[in-house]
Amino acid sequence: MNLSDSMVQNIVLGAIFMFFIAIAWLLAEFRGMKDEIRERLGINNETIKLKLQAYERFTLFAERSSLRSLVSRTPADGLTVVGLQLALIETLNAEYEYNVSQQIYLAPDMWKAIGNLKDQHIFIINQLAALLPPQANGIELSKRILEYVASTQSDISAVVLNALQFEAKKLL
Repeated sequence: MNLSDSMVQNIVLGAIFMFFIAIAWLLAEFRGMKDEIRERLGINNETIKLKLQAYERFTLFAERSSLRSLVSRTPADGLTVVGLQLALIETLNAEYEYNVSQQIYLAPDMWKAIGNLKDQHIFIINQLAALLPPQANGIELSKRILEYVASTQSDISAVVLNALQFEAKKLL
Protein backbone atom coordinates (compact mmCIF):
# COMPACT_ATOMS: atom_id res chain seq x y z
CA MET A 1 0.00 0.00 0.00
CA ASN A 2 1.60 3.10 -1.24
CA LEU A 3 0.62 6.44 0.16
CA SER A 4 0.88 9.38 -2.03
CA ASP A 5 3.13 12.28 -1.10
CA SER A 6 0.18 14.59 -0.53
CA MET A 7 -1.47 12.11 1.77
CA VAL A 8 1.73 11.76 3.84
CA GLN A 9 2.01 15.51 3.93
CA ASN A 10 -1.57 15.81 5.20
CA ILE A 11 -0.95 13.21 7.90
CA VAL A 12 2.23 15.01 9.06
CA LEU A 13 0.42 18.37 9.14
CA GLY A 14 -2.43 16.79 11.08
CA ALA A 15 0.01 15.28 13.57
CA ILE A 16 1.79 18.63 14.02
CA PHE A 17 -1.57 20.35 14.48
CA MET A 18 -2.61 17.79 17.12
CA PHE A 19 0.79 18.20 18.83
CA PHE A 20 0.31 21.96 19.16
CA ILE A 21 -3.24 21.51 20.44
CA ALA A 22 -1.93 19.09 23.08
CA ILE A 23 0.82 21.54 24.10
CA ALA A 24 -1.68 24.40 24.37
CA TRP A 25 -3.99 22.24 26.48
CA LEU A 26 -1.09 21.22 28.78
CA LEU A 27 -0.02 24.86 29.20
CA ALA A 28 -3.57 25.85 30.13
CA GLU A 29 -3.73 23.00 32.64
CA PHE A 30 -0.39 23.98 34.20
CA ARG A 31 -1.46 27.62 34.44
CA GLY A 32 -4.67 26.55 36.16
CA MET A 33 -2.72 24.32 38.56
CA LYS A 34 -0.31 27.16 39.31
CA ASP A 35 -3.20 29.54 40.06
CA GLU A 36 -4.83 26.90 42.25
CA ILE A 37 -1.62 26.38 44.21
CA ARG A 38 -1.22 30.12 44.68
CA GLU A 39 -4.80 30.38 45.86
CA ARG A 40 -4.35 27.52 48.33
CA LEU A 41 -1.18 29.05 49.71
CA GLY A 42 -2.75 32.49 49.88
CA ILE A 43 -0.28 33.93 47.43
CA ASN A 44 -2.09 36.51 45.39
CA ASN A 45 -1.93 40.24 44.90
CA GLU A 46 -4.77 40.96 47.32
CA THR A 47 -3.15 38.99 50.13
CA ILE A 48 0.18 40.64 49.52
CA LYS A 49 -1.49 44.06 49.59
CA LEU A 50 -3.17 43.26 52.90
CA LYS A 51 0.08 42.01 54.41
CA LEU A 52 1.96 45.09 53.24
CA GLN A 53 -0.74 47.33 54.71
CA ALA A 54 -0.37 45.51 58.02
CA TYR A 55 3.40 46.05 57.94
CA GLU A 56 2.79 49.73 57.15
CA ARG A 57 0.42 50.07 60.12
CA PHE A 58 2.84 48.36 62.50
CA THR A 59 5.66 50.53 61.19
CA LEU A 60 3.54 53.53 62.08
CA PHE A 61 2.79 51.93 65.46
CA ALA A 62 6.51 51.43 66.15
CA GLU A 63 7.18 55.06 65.24
CA ARG A 64 4.29 56.47 67.26
CA SER A 65 4.97 54.25 70.27
CA SER A 66 8.60 55.28 70.60
CA LEU A 67 9.12 56.99 73.94
CA ARG A 68 10.25 60.22 72.27
CA SER A 69 7.14 60.31 70.11
CA LEU A 70 4.84 59.48 73.01
CA VAL A 71 6.27 62.29 75.14
CA SER A 72 6.09 64.81 72.30
CA ARG A 73 2.45 63.96 71.51
CA THR A 74 1.20 63.84 75.10
CA PRO A 75 0.96 67.25 76.74
CA ALA A 76 2.31 67.25 80.30
CA ASP A 77 1.01 70.71 81.20
CA GLY A 78 -1.09 70.58 84.33
CA LEU A 79 -0.56 66.86 84.87
CA THR A 80 1.15 65.20 87.78
CA VAL A 81 3.69 62.42 87.29
CA VAL A 82 0.95 59.84 87.84
CA GLY A 83 -1.40 61.66 85.47
CA LEU A 84 1.21 61.78 82.72
CA GLN A 85 2.20 58.18 83.39
CA LEU A 86 -1.40 57.08 82.93
CA ALA A 87 -1.85 59.26 79.83
CA LEU A 88 1.28 57.83 78.21
CA ILE A 89 0.25 54.25 78.93
CA GLU A 90 -3.31 54.91 77.75
CA THR A 91 -2.00 56.40 74.50
CA LEU A 92 0.31 53.44 73.97
CA ASN A 93 -2.44 50.91 74.66
CA ALA A 94 -4.87 52.74 72.37
CA GLU A 95 -2.33 52.68 69.52
CA TYR A 96 -1.75 48.98 70.10
CA GLU A 97 -5.45 48.08 70.29
CA TYR A 98 -6.15 50.05 67.14
CA ASN A 99 -3.77 47.77 65.23
CA VAL A 100 -4.39 44.45 66.99
CA SER A 101 -6.58 43.05 64.21
CA GLN A 102 -3.66 43.30 61.79
CA GLN A 103 -1.74 40.62 63.66
CA ILE A 104 -3.22 37.93 61.42
CA TYR A 105 -1.01 39.18 58.59
CA LEU A 106 2.24 39.06 60.59
CA ALA A 107 4.55 36.20 61.35
CA PRO A 108 4.12 35.06 64.99
CA ASP A 109 7.63 36.22 65.92
CA MET A 110 6.94 39.67 64.46
CA TRP A 111 3.69 39.95 66.39
CA LYS A 112 5.49 38.95 69.57
CA ALA A 113 8.10 41.66 68.92
CA ILE A 114 5.32 44.25 68.59
CA GLY A 115 3.82 43.14 71.91
CA ASN A 116 7.23 43.17 73.56
CA LEU A 117 7.81 46.71 72.28
CA LYS A 118 4.60 47.91 73.90
CA ASP A 119 5.28 46.05 77.15
CA GLN A 120 8.87 47.31 77.33
CA HIS A 121 7.80 50.91 76.86
CA ILE A 122 5.15 50.58 79.56
CA PHE A 123 7.77 49.05 81.86
CA ILE A 124 10.19 51.94 81.24
CA ILE A 125 7.48 54.56 81.79
CA ASN A 126 6.46 52.88 85.05
CA GLN A 127 10.05 52.56 86.27
CA LEU A 128 10.90 56.19 85.55
CA ALA A 129 7.63 57.40 87.10
CA ALA A 130 8.39 55.40 90.26
CA LEU A 131 11.60 57.40 90.72
CA LEU A 132 9.62 60.65 91.08
CA PRO A 133 7.15 61.80 93.71
CA PRO A 134 3.61 61.00 92.48
CA GLN A 135 2.41 64.60 92.85
CA ALA A 136 5.42 66.14 91.05
CA ASN A 137 4.86 68.01 87.82
CA GLY A 138 4.40 65.74 84.78
CA ILE A 139 7.06 67.71 82.95
CA GLU A 140 9.61 66.08 85.27
CA LEU A 141 8.57 62.66 83.98
CA SER A 142 8.80 63.92 80.40
CA LYS A 143 12.34 65.12 81.08
CA ARG A 144 13.30 61.80 82.66
CA ILE A 145 11.95 59.84 79.73
CA LEU A 146 13.77 62.02 77.20
CA GLU A 147 16.99 61.78 79.25
CA TYR A 148 16.60 58.01 79.34
CA VAL A 149 16.10 57.84 75.57
CA ALA A 150 19.14 60.05 74.99
CA SER A 151 21.35 58.07 77.35
CA THR A 152 20.59 54.55 76.16
CA GLN A 153 22.28 53.07 73.13
CA SER A 154 19.51 50.65 72.25
CA ASP A 155 16.27 51.90 70.79
CA ILE A 156 13.74 49.08 70.88
CA SER A 157 11.53 50.84 68.36
CA ALA A 158 14.39 51.00 65.85
CA VAL A 159 15.02 47.27 66.21
CA VAL A 160 11.35 46.49 65.59
CA LEU A 161 11.27 48.93 62.66
CA ASN A 162 14.25 47.18 61.07
CA ALA A 163 12.56 43.80 61.53
CA LEU A 164 9.34 45.12 59.98
CA GLN A 165 11.23 46.49 56.98
CA PHE A 166 13.05 43.18 56.54
CA GLU A 167 9.79 41.19 56.64
CA ALA A 168 8.04 43.61 54.24
CA LYS A 169 10.90 43.37 51.75
CA LYS A 170 10.53 39.59 51.76
CA LEU A 171 6.98 40.03 50.47
CA LEU A 172 8.18 42.13 47.58
